[in-house]
Amino acid sequence: MPKNNSLGVGRVLIAVYAVFAVSATARASYQLFREFDQAPVAYSLSLVSALVYLVATISLARSGPMAAKVARIAIWFELLGVISVGTLSLTVPELFAHPSVWSVFGMGYAFIPLLLPIFGLLWLRKMG
Repeated sequence: MPKNNSLGVGRVLIAVYAVFAVSATARASYQLFREFDQAPVAYSLSLVSALVYLVATISLARSGPMAAKVARIAIWFELLGVISVGTLSLTVPELFAHPSVWSVFGMGYAFIPLLLPIFGLLWLRKMG
């Protein structure tokens, strides 16, 4: 990952990941502590997404080959998670009495959870 990873498009990407990390963490924390019994699968997946966004944010903000490797792993995991949860939320909706960040491919968040890892992977590829 280049040393100027916090400039231009990279800065916007990191900022969006940071917003999702903070908001998903806040949402998941509240849900897990106050409403866990209402939708345990969805709320647990919200926590997983929050952790993935946090790891992606930190690794994208850092430079070096290890940070790039961690970012790639986190973002691939995120993409697979969004696709898996999106598919499950449509095919087995009873698991998602309340939606998670990744439900219906992130529809509740204007599909940003589906698009974000795609842009993240493209950016990492461009940066080498």
